[in-house]
Amino acid sequence: MAKKQEKTNFNKSKNFNFALNWADVDGREYRQEIVDLANKIGRTKAGTSREAIPFGPEYYALAPILSPYEAKIALHVSFRDKKSAEEIAAAAGEPLEKVKEALQHLAWTGVTFWNTVDGVDVYWHDIFVPGHLEMINNNKELVAKYPEVAEAFYFFGSKKGPMAAGIMPIGGGPMRVLPIERAIDGNSKKASYEEISKHLNEAHIFSVSDCSCRTSREAMHEGCGHLKEEMCIQLDHAAEYYIKTGRGREITREEAFEIIRKAEDNGLMHSVPNLDTPGHTHAICNCCGCGCYAMRLANEYLNNDIVRSNYKSVVDESKCVACGECVDVCPTNAIRLGQKLCAKTPLDEKITKVTPRNTEWQEDKWNSDYRVNRKNTLDSGTAPCITKCPAHIPVQGYIKLAAQGKYTEALELIKKHNPLPAVCGRVCPRLCEEDCTRSAYDEAVAVDDIKKFIAEKDLEAGTRYVPKKRHDYSDKKVAIIGSGPSGLTCAYDLAMDGYDVTVFEKEKRLGGMLTLGIPSYRLEKDVVDAEIEVIKGLGVKFETGVEVGKDVTIAQLRERGFHAFYVAIGASLGRNLGLQGEELKDVMHGVEFLKKINLGENPGVSGKVVVIGGGNVAIDVARSSIRLSDVESAALYCLEPRDAMPAHEEEVEEALSEEVSIHNSWGPVRILHDGVKVTGVEFKKCISIFDASGRFAPAYDETDTIMVPCDHVLLSVGQTYGYGDLLQGEDVLLTERQTIKVNPVTLQSSKADIFAGGDVASGPRLAIDAIAAGKEAAISIHRFVQKGQSLVFGRDNHSYIMLDKSNLKEIVDYDGTERQRTAAVSGRVARDTFKDLRGVLTEEQIKKESSRCLGCGASKVDEYLCVGCGACTLRCKFGAISLERVHDVKGFELDKLPKSVMKNAITRKAKITLNKINPFSETR
Repeated sequence: MAKKQEKTNFNKSKNFNFALNWADVDGREYRQEIVDLANKIGRTKAGTSREAIPFGPEYYALAPILSPYEAKIALHVSFRDKKSAEEIAAAAGEPLEKVKEALQHLAWTGVTFWNTVDGVDVYWHDIFVPGHLEMINNNKELVAKYPEVAEAFYFFGSKKGPMAAGIMPIGGGPMRVLPIERAIDGNSKKASYEEISKHLNEAHIFSVSDCSCRTSREAMHEGCGHLKEEMCIQLDHAAEYYIKTGRGREITREEAFEIIRKAEDNGLMHSVPNLDTPGHTHAICNCCGCGCYAMRLANEYLNNDIVRSNYKSVVDESKCVACGECVDVCPTNAIRLGQKLCAKTPLDEKITKVTPRNTEWQEDKWNSDYRVNRKNTLDSGTAPCITKCPAHIPVQGYIKLAAQGKYTEALELIKKHNPLPAVCGRVCPRLCEEDCTRSAYDEAVAVDDIKKFIAEKDLEAGTRYVPKKRHDYSDKKVAIIGSGPSGLTCAYDLAMDGYDVTVFEKEKRLGGMLTLGIPSYRLEKDVVDAEIEVIKGLGVKFETGVEVGKDVTIAQLRERGFHAFYVAIGASLGRNLGLQGEELKDVMHGVEFLKKINLGENPGVSGKVVVIGGGNVAIDVARSSIRLSDVESAALYCLEPRDAMPAHEEEVEEALSEEVSIHNSWGPVRILHDGVKVTGVEFKKCISIFDASGRFAPAYDETDTIMVPCDHVLLSVGQTYGYGDLLQGEDVLLTERQTIKVNPVTLQSSKADIFAGGDVASGPRLAIDAIAAGKEAAISIHRFVQKGQSLVFGRDNHSYIMLDKSNLKEIVDYDGTERQRTAAVSGRVARDTFKDLRGVLTEEQIKKESSRCLGCGASKVDEYLCVGCGACTLRCKFGAISLERVHDVKGFELDKLPKSVMKNAITRKAKITLNKINPFSETR
């Protein structure tokens, strides 16, 4: 009856969606010897709640890989008592040679350990986790042939995890976090078992293997992007076993230290099997919170006590600048960005409200979606600058580094998120400044000017920052179609991971609309070229003058070995309005006009010019036309009133200073002509742009019209997409707006290996939006081309909330320094050249301006969720986060652990009872 009831409970649980169709187990062969062996290894008894049952996870870990005879022999292998084949054969009453053959198979599968002691082969059992399930899943041949063993590993945690919630003593779990040693230097000499180096220096044999958890995730097609690649180190008897059975390769102690360092540099943390004798271990795992099954116990079941170290992270808010680097690597989402400034109404900044230590812990308390619901900020919000930036660049962080004169470090921090800082320093519309907290007191911090100063180092080869590659995935080829900001960013990030990347650009010059669509007086082309040189330095290849779809097809690129494609061709064509006279040669699209100028061609525009449109591109078109020697005047007409123009206010002001006339609330009716040449444009008064429901539906006063004489008309009312034959035969779906239809998170199109981002997927937006899309595409493509990776699990979903500025107490001691500015450029002077006459702040001005930042954000640590791994400390450039020792637990003997667990269970039950009686109790 107990077996039937437990099987039914498994089937009801949403966490048990077993690929083998658990609901249909009655038709399967029942093997009692497998159940008996599973209970033996698990040290469980039939009829109890912990027993192994037919068709449960323990059962399916063993049944596919063992014959009845092998299972029978395994039943005579002892728990942690090393026996020779002769002893096991005698106990089983079976022929020695046959038993030896069975034992070799058992060792190869992972069902027994195998060492050679004094020339004698010995065999023994250990526990399921950490033990045989890891060993089974580290047999690549078995996982490939029987993927159910990978699922069994996952579902074993689904069974055992909830049972342990709230009752495991700290330091007593099957796995235990060890802090990164660089985070505890000088803080652990009385407890050297906390140091990785102690375990490596005491061991004599070393091996390295793939991560068994990530192997299991991969087999289930649920990888998190952290690959299984040789990341787990085995020591002494475990290393001997791994080497003997081909699970791992032998390495030196020095190689083991190198692997540890590489793991830490890539944001991973350490955990060790914790049920050897206290203070000892046979392996060191390098884990991520989104893939590791031990960390799953903390993340899904919020049972952090089962894995935590003796440490916790502590933030010194006086040093913290809310750069978010610690948030990125925290494996339990214990660190989130909050606010540093005092609030009128106190903020509740506690993340975990209840814990399993004193509360009944059923499924409604779990965090089963932890792999997709990470948060970057507390609900109370954080600094506006990092929140408003589409790429969430850590503004407060690089401003602080600039204030300290650490310009190279500032550039490094920026380029982790944005490979084009010099470009953005010149053309970004400064969304980060729009809600800057400082603006409530005088003016926003000049974020873009600070970034521009920092990025000047990238313009000279001698001071250029070229990052180190994180990995080597050069066996995978990726094609980027389009060399604009989105394509360049995607190429940069993929190159950082060592991919073989080729960018195809149909124009002769690289840079997309950065080069061809933005005038040089805003963005000198040598700036774009300099930042592309860094990307070339990472090994990215560029093929110019190649139009994919015409000169080579995507299908042909597949034949050349490309594994994935990122379409980032932008919106390079102008839109028509359907006006009478639009077809005349004196009418040109604004984007085509800008392209000709940027390529050094004569656009053929002269006399009086009318620009139709009110966005940033229209302003660029008007300002560019006024610079042409043959142009007499430039007038811009748009539907929107002045305060609703989509163009950036600063751009509008500069256009006016250059004597571009701007006429608001006029809509074009027709283009006037003499049959050959344009003579003018008729406009009518626009009285509203949107209807009552907010839809674009301009309304006009048909009686209020004007005739504007002109010689040329430049249309700048939006852009569209020049696909050509790019997508022919690829079954890529388009939206009603003719953008490529993509998943909004992954940017994957309807064709699995084609991703798209930037303007071609979102519609025309800002360069920084395209950069943000390029980063997301790189993440998706990395996961797509690697075996068994999910495009969504473990992904940063950029969950940022801006702090409530209305709830801030008045700041009375802030620095009253005025905003620093470069020398003003006269519009009459600027209009005579296409050179960028805007200067760069001096170093002295940078010191003053960077000091104006109020530092309104700071990282906050949830003490319960923190497991004390120390990954956060390595990412902090400001010494703002450290590990503090709060426990003093070495571990437990396996046989003594149940007593401690029982004591905890009794105490917990008493707390739960007390809290039911008094729900306002502070019992923890």
